[in-house]
Amino acid sequence: MVVSKKLTAYIGTYTKGDSKGIYRLSMDDTSGTIDDVQVAAELENPTFLTVTSDQKYLYSVTKVEDQGGVGAYSIEPDGQLSLLNYNVADGSPPCHVSLNDSNNFLFSANYHQGTGIAYKLTDNGEIAAVTSTVTHAGSGPHERQEKPHAHYAGLTPDEHYLCVVDLGTDEMVVYSFDNGTLTKHSEQTFKPGTGPRHIQFHPNGKFAYVNGELSSEVIALSYDFETGSFNELQYISSLPAGIGEESIGGAIKLSADGKFLYASNRGHDSIAVFQIDADTGHLTLVDHTSTEGSFPRDFTIDPTGKFLLAANQDTSNIVQFTIDSSTGKLTPTGVTVSVPNPVCVVFTN
Repeated sequence: MVVSKKLTAYIGTYTKGDSKGIYRLSMDDTSGTIDDVQVAAELENPTFLTVTSDQKYLYSVTKVEDQGGVGAYSIEPDGQLSLLNYNVADGSPPCHVSLNDSNNFLFSANYHQGTGIAYKLTDNGEIAAVTSTVTHAGSGPHERQEKPHAHYAGLTPDEHYLCVVDLGTDEMVVYSFDNGTLTKHSEQTFKPGTGPRHIQFHPNGKFAYVNGELSSEVIALSYDFETGSFNELQYISSLPAGIGEESIGGAIKLSADGKFLYASNRGHDSIAVFQIDADTGHLTLVDHTSTEGSFPRDFTIDPTGKFLLAANQDTSNIVQFTIDSSTGKLTPTGVTVSVPNPVCVVFTN
């Protein structure tokens, strides 16, 4: 007898329209049924979220009046979020947050300020002092690359280095991470106008993948954990050949088994499915699937690996797909829920 389990997901949003802040939903891990969609915490522009591995705390980018920064929340038994504290400063809020495996450091990337920040976390989940700040310099050929735009800050699988991906300068700056201190280690430069957005590592730790927002490409890299260095393996488009409409890259995710990579296209409004060669790290395009909405800024794969939820920002809907474990292809289940201007979806279970 299969015993189903209720999974909880939190949705970060833009609050320029009807959104109140962070939403949550429950999903049956067997049937995929989604219910109990409601506001979990009210705050301004919680566009990116991350949850600790023990599922006790959630961290969000946030805006508090004229200040931007990060907020810490405890996850209550009923799924609601209770504010622990903010760590904010003058200026725009960051666009990305992540944690280390020990859940005692938080990292953020600030698109508008071109910075990466490390924060110390307390044992009770609060955000303590900033331990290190790095500031990028440079520009690129695209009109949106007039200055640095850090878009992602996250550790390598061995946690020796922090990768800060910069859309504005077409590079990923790698910093050694030593108990809260960030020191520049190396730079990985991409083709001019790529606009790198996020990086995801393969489960084997040997390969990594960066999506180019401006070029709508995925870049495959090899990773040498002994030297903390990367080498380019491949550039491949996430769009079908010959499309006419404008489109930019959104999110990038890998299946837990490392067989498939998914990349969202905002404009074409699709998710590209790629097969990963386990020996070489190279990608082969498998399929494109409509997200059945507009501007899929983000998507996530549930903990079972059976379902994918696509967050369509401009049509305010989250659409569910099943994942074929042998081909990687996506099939809409017919399940869709309304959440105003969704940006980021994270499961806790």
